[in-house]
Amino acid sequence: MLELTTVSLLNGVVYGLLLFMLTSGLTLIFSMMGVLNFAHASVFMLGAYFSYQLGRWIGFWPALVIAPLLCGLVGAGIERYGLRHVHKSGHVAEILFTFGLAYLIEELVTMIWGRNVVANSVPQVIDFPLFELFGSSFPAYKGLMMTISVAMFVFLYLALKRTRIGLIIQAALTHPQMVGALGHDVPGVFVLVFAVGSALAGLAGVIGGFMLLTQPTLAHAVGPIVFVVVVVGGLGSLAGALTASMLIGILQTFAVAVDYSMLD
Repeated sequence: MLELTTVSLLNGVVYGLLLFMLTSGLTLIFSMMGVLNFAHASVFMLGAYFSYQLGRWIGFWPALVIAPLLCGLVGAGIERYGLRHVHKSGHVAEILFTFGLAYLIEELVTMIWGRNVVANSVPQVIDFPLFELFGSSFPAYKGLMMTISVAMFVFLYLALKRTRIGLIIQAALTHPQMVGALGHDVPGVFVLVFAVGSALAGLAGVIGGFMLLTQPTLAHAVGPIVFVVVVVGGLGSLAGALTASMLIGILQTFAVAVDYSMLD
């Protein structure tokens, strides 16, 4: 019983931190811009595919850096050439735009990589046991994912609460005219926020791509749970997103573990 509880708890923490990596970008975008981005999970999927392709060409570590940057560029383009023009029509128009964009990204992925699951396996450089617990090995790539997730939370919290650019971003949402009058580029701030949020989704895709199945329906698989986490954690709350991610990750993992133990 102790073995089942401990291993399930550890796996739940891993899954919860993966959920936080995925939801942190969406939380950032909503809290700063008030936009509920239904294409966020699709950008996560793009990160998985970008890392898969780049990993084949130049290796895992460069892909870990470049894939999120590419997703950030995609996000900047979405805000600059799409959402900026839709924003004036209200939240319903934004939701419809991002919802349609999610299907467009899925079709583009299908055209380029096909409908089948791609062989996005764990890179050998991080595919080794980090330690053993009750005879079960804990892989290094999960340790890397946990480290990145915690670092992501600390970075976002400090950037938003302790830096000048973070204060400008928060002020631009509630008082855009005043921020613009002070000489700051408010549209540029919104592009930056959407780009960073998309880059975070891409970073989650790099790690989550080989923990989950990298296929065109990946966004459909993770999309619903992402919005559950965001709603449970409180829309726009970074700390709430982390708490909800951990709670849902642990509960879901324990539910699966108990189900399997009953079958045995």
